[in-house]
Amino acid sequence: MTSSSSADFHPLADSVQPVFDTVLHRSAHEPEFQQAVHEVLHSIAPVLERNPQFVDGGILERLVEPERQILFRVPWVDDAGRLQVNRGYRIQFSSVLGPYKGGLRFHPSVNLSIIKFLGFEQIFKNALTGQGIGGGKGGSDFDPHGRSDAEIMRFCQSFMNELYRHLGEHTDVPAGDIGVGGREIGYLFGQYRKVTNRHESGMFTGKGTGWGGAEVRTEATGYGAVFFAQEMLGVHSDSLEGKRVGVSGSGNVAIYAIQKATQLGATAVTASDSSGYVVDDEGIDVDLLRQLKEVERARIVEYARRRPSARFVENRIKPYYLHHPDLAPGTSHFRLSIDEGQRIVSALRGHVSGLCQPTYVLDIPGGHGKAVIGQNAATKQAEGCYAVSDFNGNDHLYPPSAD
Repeated sequence: MTSSSSADFHPLADSVQPVFDTVLHRSAHEPEFQQAVHEVLHSIAPVLERNPQFVDGGILERLVEPERQILFRVPWVDDAGRLQVNRGYRIQFSSVLGPYKGGLRFHPSVNLSIIKFLGFEQIFKNALTGQGIGGGKGGSDFDPHGRSDAEIMRFCQSFMNELYRHLGEHTDVPAGDIGVGGREIGYLFGQYRKVTNRHESGMFTGKGTGWGGAEVRTEATGYGAVFFAQEMLGVHSDSLEGKRVGVSGSGNVAIYAIQKATQLGATAVTASDSSGYVVDDEGIDVDLLRQLKEVERARIVEYARRRPSARFVENRIKPYYLHHPDLAPGTSHFRLSIDEGQRIVSALRGHVSGLCQPTYVLDIPGGHGKAVIGQNAATKQAEGCYAVSDFNGNDHLYPPSAD
């Protein structure tokens, strides 16, 4: 693994560049965390210029360094009797506003960099609620996919056997995230109760309503996204009634976004997971989707097998953005022009996301990464070329064709 340097990022304002240089030095092999810090420092630079007391008071130096980083071993036994070992994390980033708050993610991609990046951004997300909540994040590189209920229970119990000592309703309040739903939260909370001999309903959010959970908590995020989209359309004297809606994902948020969009008169036609996505022109059957994902825990392809009106697309491109693929000889017939892509983006209405995903992504030739372009973000140059900027602020010319 290579480490990043300041040359890999667009220069920041003089007031914040030294802080970022320290992050690069201390977190040399954590690219996701580095990028998150760079984005935030770049965004708040104008505020810091008007309020130099924040810089002089060392606020930034404390902001980018977690208060506590917990990394631990999670041994557990699979159904074949073999010992497995995973790595657990909890980053308690900031408790300035209140107890640490942030989800637990179980996914093989989890590492220290990703958990720090998520915990860092959680500080600002939670601050916006005005509820006095700090920021944190945790998880493990454990992959629950394909594991039995008993294996997941044993893993969760082992995970909590270490983490419990760092949690509490006045200290750190975790929740679910990718790979951690109601089942996993039940196993985790049950083990917490066992080892602490306490029933603290406030130390874990996302619990079932029968054992301390809140009503409508399960539906809240998906419903909220749809309500937000409805209000966005209302500004233009429009509504969801009669609209075709594309939804990314097939977990908790996606299921209830589809349900609420349908109730408001829209037709949700897509759902996805990491293997691809389905398109159902007659509208996603929420009951079938819930059966597959919440009960059977099947892949999204199974939806297409059971629903005659649906088709499965196995390309792992999610329907939450338009992806303009890399230029390659002989592929021009697969691609639209950037002009046409921009026209499609401008015609889309009401794009909302809890993940803030881009709407139109261009793959820059030459290995320079991807650029997020909107209706006017790519500037047309002579001979059909476009000028685009990468994340570091470097300009590139995108040719009209590779053929």
